[in-house]
Formats: sequence, structure tokens, C-alpha cells
Amino acid sequence: MPVHTSDSSRGGHGRGAGLGLALVSAVAFGGSGVAAKPLIEAGLDPLHVVWLRVAGAALVMLPLAVRHRALPRRRPGLLAGFGLFAVAGVQACYFAAISRIPVGVALLVEYLAPALVLGWVRFVQRRPVTRAAALGVVLAVGGLACVVEVWSGLGFDVLGLLLALGAACCQVGYFVLADQGGDAGDEAPDPLGVIAYGLLAGAAVLTVVARPWTMEWTVLADTASMNGTPVAAGVLLAWIVLVATVAAYVTGVLSVRRLSPQVAGVVACLEAVVATVLAWVLLGEHLSAPQLFGGAVVLAGALVAQSSAPARGGAEAVAGGGPEREPSARRTSV
Repeated sequence: MPVHTSDSSRGGHGRGAGLGLALVSAVAFGGSGVAAKPLIEAGLDPLHVVWLRVAGAALVMLPLAVRHRALPRRRPGLLAGFGLFAVAGVQACYFAAISRIPVGVALLVEYLAPALVLGWVRFVQRRPVTRAAALGVVLAVGGLACVVEVWSGLGFDVLGLLLALGAACCQVGYFVLADQGGDAGDEAPDPLGVIAYGLLAGAAVLTVVARPWTMEWTVLADTASMNGTPVAAGVLLAWIVLVATVAAYVTGVLSVRRLSPQVAGVVACLEAVVATVLAWVLLGEHLSAPQLFGGAVVLAGALVAQSSAPARGGAEAVAGGGPEREPSARRTSV
């Protein structure tokens, strides 16, 4: 959710705090998959885990929604689109993907979003992109080929890869929506208010889609296995709601107000690294050397694409990175 950052908010006194907040946000977002996957393997449907995450976070953020109660009248389309794409779409696709493929692979596929945004800018909006940006796209696609080991006949679950790609496409929709949201003549809305109402809108959409009344609620009273270690399901859910959603969104927004979009985007790429390392350590999801190399190339491509994006419009949104994020609120011009 794009946030307008002023030069005064990026002073030297705030950069250290901003970097710390950005690191916290990346770690928090990166830890969502490793907490969600044991719940899915314990018997919860991926959509039900997403609904629990979004609905729980929306409840926590409800006071902020009340505080910004005029926002739905000012930007109803923005809030609806944010809830549909940045909250419901990204998270539903991502959680469904990690139920079929490794967490690190799903998030690395999702990091194709910066390249896809540049494709939107070049071929749909018909605006030029730099050669360096094109190089970033090539690097990202080539790295992805290594991650999924195409030479072995696409050994990964094809549906899982398509779901991860769907999460990336939802991020593209969010970036494009954010670009349009900044065109209004009035003052940009408070990003925390957009987060709160986006979560409420996402929870409403997911309630219809996930049908939580059919959920196996007893799973939440039991334990889930994290690579053979039993962990209380309630603890995992609390982490997903409070840390991987609420804290991750809020720290992401606060960090971007203290850092330039380019710096925030670089730090955002640590999310994929964090997710891959945590999945390796906590879930035993080991990646091969070619996959690790491919992941590094994907991140390098994303960084090149972000740092070379044009100065305005949809491509500018690339500089903000992407949520598992959801919607990580790296930057927004809502």
C-alpha cells in the first residue's frame, strides 16, 4: 500500500530506526509461511488459515478503522481493491501454494512481481523501461528456471507453481491499483487506515470464499508438527496474526516513512531469504545448490528491476518490493 514519503521524514536521525523497522518487517513477513504450513499439514484448509490470519488481524486493527471511519467514503474502490488483491488474493494464493511446494520456492516465485510490473508498464501502459530493468527481468526469469529445476522436467507440483504465480499477479494488481490511487487530487489517506480497511475487506471476501463455518476448529486446540517437533496450534496462529500480519504491516509502513523507496525495496528482498532459511531450519525443506543459486539470481533480478524503475507511475511501485506479502506496505501512493 503505497505511502508518500517526504524528504523531511528521511532525515539522518530516522534512517537507523527506519532500517531496523524494515528488518523487523522482513523477518515478520518471512516467518508467515513456516508457521502456516504446520497448521495446513495438521488438517486446516489453506483458505481457512488465510481467513484466520486476515480476520484476526482485522480484529486487532479495528480501532484504527474506527479512527479513520471517513476513509470508505473517500476511497471505496481503493479499499475494495486492496482487500481483494493485496490481502485476500496474495495470501490465499501463497498459502495454497505452500501446501504443495516448499515455502522458499513459493516466495521466490512471488518475487517475479517486480518483473511483471515492468511488463505491465512497458506493454500495457506503453511507457519505456530502462535496459537495466529489462536485464532485471531476464535475471529473475532465469533464476526462477533454476529454482524450479526446469532441466528435470519441472519436478515441482505445477498447480503449486501456478498458485505462487497467482500471488505474484495479485501483487501486480495491487501495484497498478496503488498507482491509480495516487491520482486523486485530495490528500493521500493514512496508510494505517488503508491497512485496517483492507484487512476488513479481505476478511469479508474470504468469509464468503473460505466458508469458515466448515473449518475443523478442533485443530486449533491441538498441536501441529514442525519438522517432528509438536507446537501448539494456537501459538502458531498467534504468530501469524500478531507478528506476521499486524506487526509486519505496521513496521513496514513506519520504515518506509524513514527510508527512501530504493532502500526499503532492498531490505524487502530479505523476506525471501528469511523465509527460505526458516523453512530450511524449522521445516527441513532443504534446497539444492542450483536452487539456492537460482534464488540468489531471482533476488538480484528483483533488486535490479527495483533500482532502475522509472521515476513515476506503476513502475515506481516496483521500488517498494512486495508483500507475502502481502502487501507489505513497503510504499504506497494511496
